[in-house]
Amino acid sequence: MTKHALEIWQPSAWGKALTGSGGWQLSLHDDIVAVTIGGAAVATAIEDIDTVVVSRGMFWSQIELQVGERVNRLRGIRSKDAAAFEHAFTSARQSLQLRQLTAEFDAAARQATLWLNSFTASLTEHLRTMGWITREFSTEWAARKSAVGFSHLLDEKSLRPHIAAQPADIADTIAHWSEDMFAVIARENQNHLEREADECREFFDNVESSPLTPEQTRAVVCFDNRMLVVASAGSGKTSTMVAKAGYALHRNLIPADKILMLAFNSAAAKQLQQRTRYRLTPLGLDADKVVARTFHAFGLDIIGQATGKKPSLAPWLEGGKGIEQLGRIVDRLRATDVMFRSEWDFFRAVLARDYPDDNGEKVDASEGFQTLQGVPVRSPAERIIADWLFFNGVDYIYEKRYEIETADAEHGQYRPDFYFPDIKTYHEHWAIDADGSSPFEGYLDDVAWKRKVHRTNGTTLLETTRGELYGGTALIALAKQLTELGITLQPDPDRLAAGQKPVENALLLGTFRTFLIHAKSNCLTDEQLRENLAVLAHGPVRYRDASFLRLFTAIRREWNAQLAADDCIDFEDMLTLSAQHLEAGDWDSPYDLVMVDEFQDASFARARLARALVDAPGRYLFAVGDDWQSINRFAGADVSVMTEFESWFGPSETMRLERTFRFPQSIADVSSAFVMQNPTQIAKSVVSSTAEYAPTVEIMSVEAESAVALAIRHRLTTLHGRVASGAIPGVPGRKVSVLVLGRYRHQSSYLEGCKPLTDLLDISFMTIHASKGGEADYIVMPGLVSGKWGFPSTIPNDPVLRLAMPAAEEFPKAEERRLLYVALTRARRSVLLVTIDKRESRFVMELIRDQAVLRTNAIGEVLHSIVCPRCGRGFMVERTSKRGPFLGCRRYPRCKATLSIDGSPSVPIVKPATGYRKPFTPYRRNR
Repeated sequence: MTKHALEIWQPSAWGKALTGSGGWQLSLHDDIVAVTIGGAAVATAIEDIDTVVVSRGMFWSQIELQVGERVNRLRGIRSKDAAAFEHAFTSARQSLQLRQLTAEFDAAARQATLWLNSFTASLTEHLRTMGWITREFSTEWAARKSAVGFSHLLDEKSLRPHIAAQPADIADTIAHWSEDMFAVIARENQNHLEREADECREFFDNVESSPLTPEQTRAVVCFDNRMLVVASAGSGKTSTMVAKAGYALHRNLIPADKILMLAFNSAAAKQLQQRTRYRLTPLGLDADKVVARTFHAFGLDIIGQATGKKPSLAPWLEGGKGIEQLGRIVDRLRATDVMFRSEWDFFRAVLARDYPDDNGEKVDASEGFQTLQGVPVRSPAERIIADWLFFNGVDYIYEKRYEIETADAEHGQYRPDFYFPDIKTYHEHWAIDADGSSPFEGYLDDVAWKRKVHRTNGTTLLETTRGELYGGTALIALAKQLTELGITLQPDPDRLAAGQKPVENALLLGTFRTFLIHAKSNCLTDEQLRENLAVLAHGPVRYRDASFLRLFTAIRREWNAQLAADDCIDFEDMLTLSAQHLEAGDWDSPYDLVMVDEFQDASFARARLARALVDAPGRYLFAVGDDWQSINRFAGADVSVMTEFESWFGPSETMRLERTFRFPQSIADVSSAFVMQNPTQIAKSVVSSTAEYAPTVEIMSVEAESAVALAIRHRLTTLHGRVASGAIPGVPGRKVSVLVLGRYRHQSSYLEGCKPLTDLLDISFMTIHASKGGEADYIVMPGLVSGKWGFPSTIPNDPVLRLAMPAAEEFPKAEERRLLYVALTRARRSVLLVTIDKRESRFVMELIRDQAVLRTNAIGEVLHSIVCPRCGRGFMVERTSKRGPFLGCRRYPRCKATLSIDGSPSVPIVKPATGYRKPFTPYRRNR
């Protein structure tokens, strides 16, 4: 790698004469190229020369050197001399590059050795003082390693001889440098885990009433900056949280006054506080200084510390009375705002009832769209208008024959959409969008012809368009026009067809309360909600959702005005304001370890607060929850906060507690398979340590609603007798517990008459929502039916909530599915699901079809239960045809699926139709 000796090139005499190049000289010495022309020499370092091009001729060649914008063309040199220069130049440049690479390598090797020594020392010190190697540590040292710029030099082929000749210390650096740093850290963490599991075995065996399992121990020892523990039902998550705090104190990792536990309600916070002191104080740990608070109470403290004035919660929100306050606001607005009253009453009577269920069923457009009066119209837009007219007491005739003959060679007889006989006026609703276009070919020509018919004959025509209707202006304009023509609008929310009722105020207010919680939690302004509406809602759904937003805007304005008047805040303010103060640096949190219980119930605002608490370096977030049990959407919970944990908190360690100590394996298998039909749930394999008491999951079918309470009482009487006789074991120190779980509170009435059984059975009722965290030996769940007060319910999951939630769920009945999972997993021994014949919940049908759950009658006799393979909503029953007996769907003729008598697929058998109904065939497309 020595520098180049002096070499000189110049044109030959003949070359000079014949090419007219004149005299020049080119030299190469010590990596310097010098060009001398006319006695003037210009020297240039090899690395500064951009290009060297040799153009060869038959006898003479040309050398072209470019440095920046300067180009030297040296002609008349013999071709062999030009080739010699080109070779020498290339060799010199390669030699220079190698010397430069070698120097770069030597410098980088020294830096790499310094990095390796520092990394090894820091790793050793971290393991000694903190134990687990965190991602924060890993990320910092990975960035430092990347900055050294050594890796690419190790792959340079020209450096291989130099690398092979390195002394021992550099060779050792090279060997370690090639290792994956993250793999090294993972190995060190695994070694640390094994050491801690051994050295702290006495602590892990005694910190809770039962020794920690290996997966609990791993979750406790792992002290990464961001941790998500996905805990199965009954897997001991509270034990893990308490043990985590205790381990931090036991190993002097975090002082007690720097540990914060956050829970979702005061009862859970109190339990965490008591459990922590009860379990850790006997071990000599300073548990009294560990803080357990609710998110809201802690948020109030933050606001007080940051502002110097601790705010008060609005007194009208205490005890869950937010819906009552909304009711007062709505009453006040209805009394003072005519437009609000009209829109609220119409929404409650019509639109609140008219939202497609999210079970995948679609309206059959060929059968038309049914108005409140049961009249089929041709489009959902026409249905909205027809229902609005009926709601306002406007007499109309749908598609009445136009009073003048219009049929000709090109047109049929004209039938306008609506006719108002009281004012002899027609109304057409055009399928024209806001931009004036129509999706139907030739439609605008049809509109022009109809308008001409009215002008020619002097008849009055009112017009609305689809763009105006879905934009919210059409009905306002129509009301004005009808009023001017002499019709008095008489809105009446009780003017409904026989058997129909408005949505109950409490249910509608509940939807608005949930929407308010999400909108405030996610800091969504009215404008942002309207933007969401434009993106997410289309067609008649958009009209309905736009009406909802107009009502919501007025309600929220009054809500916030009342808070300001009372100088108070609400629960959402507690979270968002406290997060804002943390993010702005108005208050510096003293807590290094933040532990969050029931993380599946976190809202956007709670997640934001938790993130702000651990934003500074050297802090730890330990979140424990089960996304399979996320059932509090109505209270602001957003399951995506857990399922998309890393998008919120960055790279994290996810662990699972998959061993349950509550229910047997058969319940684990049925419930897990059921809830995991939703692919967005976090997968885990639940393993049980609990004995089986067959039958563990059973479906009881009764003939009618009136028979449910009697059937439950009969089953509990049978259980009572078996406990009394010793046929099934009792529970030492207590009665056998029975928990009746209802989807709705009124289902507590099913326990009537069971008091005589309470000498051996501890029988109680809870709603499923209230039962989370609870358990009993036996679970009885009535109400697994379809229809009103059914399970799954359609009421709590109004899809309008998607406008206020950052990530609405697409899977049908996702939360209702999780709710049933919660109910199933409360049982220590057995679950009895109660349904009604011909009203079976689709969850029941799914459990029978996919999980082979046994269906029996009230006295325990097994019922024939083959679920229709086509519709999944009816059982197959035996029928007879000319070919012999076969199984057909009970829902025939709506479903014509058949099976052979042994249950295998057969050639479809279709009975002759018993009647004929002419299909609804609109003469023009739906609008």
